[in-house]
Amino acid sequence: MPDDDATPPPSDAEATSADASGDSGATGRERRRTPLWLETIILLAVALGMALIIKTFLVQAFYIPSASMEPGLVENDRILVQKVSSWFDDTPSRGDVVVFEDPGGWLAGPEPGPQTVLAKAMAKVGLYPTGGHLVKRVVGLPGDTVTCCDDLGQLQVNGVSVDEDAFIRPQADCDGPMPNGCRRDWSVTVPEDRIFVMGDNRAASADSSDRLCGPKNASCDPDRPFVPLDLIVGKVFVLVWPFDHAHFIGTPDAFDAVPDPQ
Repeated sequence: MPDDDATPPPSDAEATSADASGDSGATGRERRRTPLWLETIILLAVALGMALIIKTFLVQAFYIPSASMEPGLVENDRILVQKVSSWFDDTPSRGDVVVFEDPGGWLAGPEPGPQTVLAKAMAKVGLYPTGGHLVKRVVGLPGDTVTCCDDLGQLQVNGVSVDEDAFIRPQADCDGPMPNGCRRDWSVTVPEDRIFVMGDNRAASADSSDRLCGPKNASCDPDRPFVPLDLIVGKVFVLVWPFDHAHFIGTPDAFDAVPDPQ
């Protein structure tokens, strides 16, 4: 006895109609496929967009323009910088190596930028090192008192001597670590929203200590040695070129014993 739920087989006309409908759907799907050239353009646009986001908020490439950060960073080294916008706190730590924009008159003149079309395009998205910036180590934070120097020629921050031998270049002919005027004593308090920076190669670094106002220079701007926080691009976190010297760059423990300013 036939099953009540059985369905009679389709007629030849119905089968033909169903096959034709299936072929039409497949053909429609093939016609709706995105052309390869358009997919390539979309992927390139997405990649460039991501690169711009990374440059704006996360990481940017720079090069070392001088010998002021030797021995750790040598001229023409390539570095990556963690952008300020990616920090939880926009104030760096003492001992951090930072990249910042020229506060005014620190650079002798405009540095040559990328020369080729490809280099200029890569610079726009942060994939090519750019110039016009400075690289120094943070010695004093807002409110800190930085003093030169103790009996061993070491800097003092908030009354505590700092042993920087792990990263500064030793000075054979200088009692203290300052450029040119290394034998003179000075003490300075860092203003609010500014930092005091120095190069690791103290004898060859035109840094905050080199811009301190002397007692005979009444027209000197007292703010000129300090770098405003809003000019900081970010913290250097890795040396990427040359490859055989590539390494991560962290915050040294030399400043760990320094107390907060009173």
